[in-house]
Formats: sequence, structure tokens, C-alpha cells
Amino acid sequence: MIHDQPFIAGDWGTSNLRLFLCQGDTVLDRATGPGVAACAGKLETVLFDAIAPWTDRHGILPVILCGMVGSSIGWAEAPYLECPADTADLAASLLRLKARGHIVGIVPGLTCTSPLGGPDVMRGEETQILGALAARPELAEGRHLLCLPGTHSKWVLLEEGRVTRFMTAMAGELFAVLRQHSVLGRGTEGHAPVQGPAFSQGLARALSAPASLPHLLFETRSRQLRAGMDAADAPSFLSGMVIGGDVAGALAAMGDKVAADVPVTLVAAPALAALYAEALTMLGRPSHSLDGDGQSLAGLRSIIAHAAPLFAGDDRS
Repeated sequence: MIHDQPFIAGDWGTSNLRLFLCQGDTVLDRATGPGVAACAGKLETVLFDAIAPWTDRHGILPVILCGMVGSSIGWAEAPYLECPADTADLAASLLRLKARGHIVGIVPGLTCTSPLGGPDVMRGEETQILGALAARPELAEGRHLLCLPGTHSKWVLLEEGRVTRFMTAMAGELFAVLRQHSVLGRGTEGHAPVQGPAFSQGLARALSAPASLPHLLFETRSRQLRAGMDAADAPSFLSGMVIGGDVAGALAAMGDKVAADVPVTLVAAPALAALYAEALTMLGRPSHSLDGDGQSLAGLRSIIAHAAPLFAGDDRS
């Protein structure tokens, strides 16, 4: 089977390329490179330069990639797959390319109508979701709510191991724009947001009236002018309000679809997961966390284990 032989797995996003030489569940080697945005028109060259030491040693290898490499600015556009979808569906829908004798499979993104009634898409996060399913097999039974915090946070409804619906919150990007390009960041340069009293205060403020978040955000400034908030605490307070608004809004839209005692699964770096876990705790929702770094690779392993026919029967001379 293809997954018993060496293969290359890669997560190629807008800003970074992470590559893994794998055999089964073992990572034999790793490599990094520039993101898709920096490689316009030369993605094939960038990839094969990065994997040259591996192909020199092992010869022709199957390659599976996820992320923005399959977008309109990537190597080749892998059409979005309609939800509901699971591992087998994504494996069957790989975009298959032939490049320099290698078979390259690009994972499609997912699309759905969000709980708010509009179109939504994800590209890259679908592979992390599959990794979460591999790490916690119990997620394949019943209904579960996943949150993948980040620049564009994804809230995902799983039913019997299938992604049935999701919604996106521009939480990380909103915080960055407000911090860097609005009055809310004035005088806070050099101060990073941290989990602590100011963050908790921002959370509580947003959770008290989530529908009024646009009217609450200015308190990041006015509390410094009139309520004695230190400029060093302002980014943490702002972060708490943005994350609080994200969590409260998502639970309002999707929370009733999953039993209240079923933990929300957070897939993120530990520090970011802890911020979302605090917001969920304030709302009485349990959570557990998976480190996001390993989930893409685990998901790619799951897909390639289902995708042997797409990599077989080819002239590799």
C-alpha cells in the first residue's frame, strides 16, 4: 500500500511551506520553504528544490499537499468539495498532477452554507479536522463542535465523522487590523496581548453583550482615558473582547446543535487554545485541546491511506 512506502506530505499556506518525508506514522525528515504568496509562477520549482535531497535518496515519491497550494493563487486550483464530507470524500476528490515523474495530490477545500445562511469556504483546515479525528476517534461518533482559532477562525459541526457545516470568524485578522490600523492601538506599541486579568475583563465585557461588540470595542481606548487602564493592558483587553465575541457568536449560531456537556474540541497552538478555553469556561462549556501543529500531517496521512488508487498504476520510469 502507498502509505507503507516513503511519501512526502506538505502543508503549503499563504506564508509558509512545511514538508515532511514520511513512512507510515514515522517522520523521516522535515523541510520548510516560502509560502504560496511568495512563489507565484514557480511553485513547482520551489517544491522540487526543497525535496531534492529526498528524491536523490529515494527516487520517485508520491506527494500530497494541502492548503493554499490548491487555491486560485496556488499551483493548480482544487475545486471546493461540498459538505457533508469525510476522509474518503476528500481522498477521492484529490486533484492529481504529474510533475517530473512524481504524482502530486492536492487536497480540495470544503464549502457549505453556514449556519447564518451565507456561503462559506475553508482550505487547509479540512486536513487539520481529519487529524483531529485520527487523534480522537470518539469524534467520529455523534455530534461534535470543533473550533480552529486563528486569523480566520473556523467553527465546525461534525456528525458521525463528517463535516456537515461550518462558519468562519475573522477573529485574528480583526484583532490585527484594530491593533495596527485603528485608534485602539494608539500608544500600545511594544505590548503584546497576554492571558491575565485584562484579557479576562475583555472577555467578560464581550460575553455580557455579544451582539453589541462594535459598540464595546472603543472601550479599549476610553478605559485608558477615563478608567485608569494601563496602555500595556489594552491589547489584552481588546483580544479578550474579540475572542469573546467570536465564541459567543459561534455558540449562538451552532451551540444548540451539540449537547452542552460535549466538550468543544479546540485545534490550535496551546497558548491560543487556552484563550478560547477560558471564554468557553465563562459560558459554561467544557473543552479539550489538540495542538494544531501536528494535525495537518495526521490528516494528510489519513487521506493518503485512502487514496492509494490515485497514486498507483502510473509510469514512473
